[in-house]
Amino acid sequence: MHKNYVPLFNEEIDKKDLLVLNPLVLSFVGDSVQTLYVRTKLGLNYLRRTGALHILTCKEINAVSQSVAMKKIMDKLTDEESAVFRRGRNAKTPNIAKHASPIDYHIASGFEAVIGYLYLLRQSDRIEELIEMAYGEQHPENHTTDTQTEHNTENDI
Repeated sequence: MHKNYVPLFNEEIDKKDLLVLNPLVLSFVGDSVQTLYVRTKLGLNYLRRTGALHILTCKEINAVSQSVAMKKIMDKLTDEESAVFRRGRNAKTPNIAKHASPIDYHIASGFEAVIGYLYLLRQSDRIEELIEMAYGEQHPENHTTDTQTEHNTENDI
């Protein structure tokens, strides 16, 4: 059974209002939506301690991962979504990327803007579609956490 992990937004907002909204606000909202999506999906599908789930979430919710994901779906965006992406990518931000290049950081901001825009338009199915295309079916059991690495190292000694 397929589950949609995208949170629902109940308020109706005119598309014209969203097109003039600061793209960094769209990115801010989109980051929250994607984080909740990933945390919900991991929490409901993988029996792990919350610390391990947090590590897995951070591997997906970061500028480098989001930039790679965006590059996978660029040609799948509608013209409208592409315009929102460009606005988010090109927005002047006071933040400096800590663990990513400025290019990856800006591409990730564009990705988040698209997610935020679709969320505020209540297009959860489209968000789900884009996230699945961007990330595919990632299996967290293929990732090792610091705790697992320490545990494996201790057993190997």
